[in-house]
Amino acid sequence: MLNDTITHAERELYLTLLELAQQYPSAYEWLKQLPMWLGDIKDKANYAHAPAYQASVARLPSLMVNHVDLNSDTLTIEADLNESQRKQTTALLKQLMPWRKGPFQIGDDESGIKIDTEWHSDWKWKRVAPHLSRLDGRRVLDVGGGSGYHGWRMAGAGADTVIIIDPSCLFYHQFMAIRHFVGTADAHETGRYRTHYIPVPLEALPEHSQLFDTVFSMGVLYHRASPFEHLQQLRGQLVKGGELVLETLVIEGDANTVLVPHDRYAQMNNVYFLPSVAALTGWLEKAGFSDVRCVDVAVTSTEEQRKTEWMTYHSLADFLDPNDATKTIEGYPAPMRATLIAKK
Repeated sequence: MLNDTITHAERELYLTLLELAQQYPSAYEWLKQLPMWLGDIKDKANYAHAPAYQASVARLPSLMVNHVDLNSDTLTIEADLNESQRKQTTALLKQLMPWRKGPFQIGDDESGIKIDTEWHSDWKWKRVAPHLSRLDGRRVLDVGGGSGYHGWRMAGAGADTVIIIDPSCLFYHQFMAIRHFVGTADAHETGRYRTHYIPVPLEALPEHSQLFDTVFSMGVLYHRASPFEHLQQLRGQLVKGGELVLETLVIEGDANTVLVPHDRYAQMNNVYFLPSVAALTGWLEKAGFSDVRCVDVAVTSTEEQRKTEWMTYHSLADFLDPNDATKTIEGYPAPMRATLIAKK
């Protein structure tokens, strides 16, 4: 028997936006485009694997879920699984590989399913979370949210509404797979879900919506050929006085230091600009943000990003100079990430 997880989640998203639009008319622009956004991601002409991904989610079994912990490092769904359910669920979730952002646990430690993702996304959350304004009651936008791990953590931290956006067909269905097991654990007292996913990039959103108290952009800026345009788009989604959380690759240097990789950076061919923290601070101020502060700088380790059973392709260790881990295979400084927080 197939489940209706995706249909129900999309209906919850529609009702959330409809309710929001009654107070903030700019949300009506989102509602107008929502059918197209949700239709495009399922169109085989756009994404050859879309039907297979949908089928994998729809075939996930119903489990007796005892508790969902959105605040644990490993997002944990305590559920009773018999051996047949464990095998079926594992096989279906592996059809949604590679799993990059997590980790997730379904069932208990011994007989459950541990989705050991490429990234220890919990490490990033630990670095970022202590510096945030309280998320209680806030509307949050998570740009480039991947499988949704951080979005679930934002809901666990008390956010009233979390909308994750990412144009990846695979990541959208990974989120829906986790949603299937989370069920109503993140719901308001009214039963309305708090955590939602729209499979679009930031530039597809209506400009100047000004709907969100907090906007996250983590691991996105360096993929943008026009970083100032990205910053302006982020600013346009924030309410006045809202908070931007920006995490991106940086290099050491002064306010005039920016690395522009000639071809690839750590084997990524879509990396455009790596500024210093000082340069990035200037960019944010030039884009109209204030109270800019850098709250964390961390070199990415091969323990935080690595190959696993759930992501079997090349990972960070393959992208570093085998004789000097402080450099990428191309000879650039190894990945270092900074988190900056700013106000609109």
